[in-house]
Amino acid sequence: MPPQSSSQVGHIIGLFPELLGIGGVQEAGRLTATAMNEIAHRRGWSADFLSLNDSGEQSLEVGQKSVAFRGFARAKLSFVLSAMARARRFANAQPLIVLAAHPNLAVPASWMRRVAPRLKIAVMSHGIEVWQPLPLARRRALLRADIALAPSTDTARRLTGAQGVSGEKVHVLPWPLHPSFLRLAESPAALPLPPGFPQGRVILTVGRWASSERYKGTDDLIRALARLRERIAGLHLVAVGGGDDLPRLRQIAADLDVADRVQFLENLSREQIAACYAHADVFALPSTGEGFGLVFLEAMAFAKPVVGVEAGGTIDVVEDGANGLLVPPHNLEELSQALERLFLDDSLRARLGQNGAGIVRQRYRFEVFEAALDEMLLNCCSESRTA
Repeated sequence: MPPQSSSQVGHIIGLFPELLGIGGVQEAGRLTATAMNEIAHRRGWSADFLSLNDSGEQSLEVGQKSVAFRGFARAKLSFVLSAMARARRFANAQPLIVLAAHPNLAVPASWMRRVAPRLKIAVMSHGIEVWQPLPLARRRALLRADIALAPSTDTARRLTGAQGVSGEKVHVLPWPLHPSFLRLAESPAALPLPPGFPQGRVILTVGRWASSERYKGTDDLIRALARLRERIAGLHLVAVGGGDDLPRLRQIAADLDVADRVQFLENLSREQIAACYAHADVFALPSTGEGFGLVFLEAMAFAKPVVGVEAGGTIDVVEDGANGLLVPPHNLEELSQALERLFLDDSLRARLGQNGAGIVRQRYRFEVFEAALDEMLLNCCSESRTA
């Protein structure tokens, strides 16, 4: 973008680990970049968006909105130098804000302040990455930020407890539902159901099945299915997503003699994933490591009751008895009972699903997120910096 001639023209710089990949961090980044771009446009500011792991000049689409950004193909030095060059170029902008969309990016954000002393820094956390103390340099950079954003009360608590961030700096900003999911939920019959989706009654789970993220609890869902298959006729588990843990999960299903009842669906389009939500009966993600859980919002958009565990950010999204059921972590008996209860009680399943559909449309719309982010960034600019 061209240099700003007026010191009263604001500028926003967004630093992201990745914007085009698969996963909750990437989806949250796309939504955040879009909201920042809209905030800048509305206020007459300029904006730059940099992504460490993407490649070249790119753009992303959220709803009807397009956001241009530059990727650096994992070249950390080029990424940092470009960020600092932008900070120097807009050092006189009022306000000048950098949002680091991951705690690891707090370090280059703090370096940017060396060339632009009036720079305000917001750092975004997601969940499990702040559960244990960060390496010293990263934690110091995080502590120097003006505000720290967390998607849930649990992540906010971890920022203060594990990282030592002042409670006054920590703000809870729940992620929104991607606007396209609300549109897809309005016409579920038109959605293309992917090959392999079973007939019968379906428990759906969606995630990335990586060996480093076994806390997602898909293995517990397979075990729960094995317990329930004789009590609930035609019951299936559909696990949408890929990852290097799939061979282990398939082996668990085979060992429990439910391989024919567990369908693993990979490489689906957004429309096909939406169709899975539309045709499922219950959504479950018994994860003990969620910082928030965007997939719960996706299921709620389709009026599906959700099942989660009393851990992490799940407790902010799943309200026991309101839009779903919560069970203790790693408790196979209670997980099985909760699923059975939902399948045997049609009125409960419908009530929780409808409540969830109302909650997601009231609290988790993109416009609500954008307005809250706008207010937090402006408050950040109005407060004096605390080193």
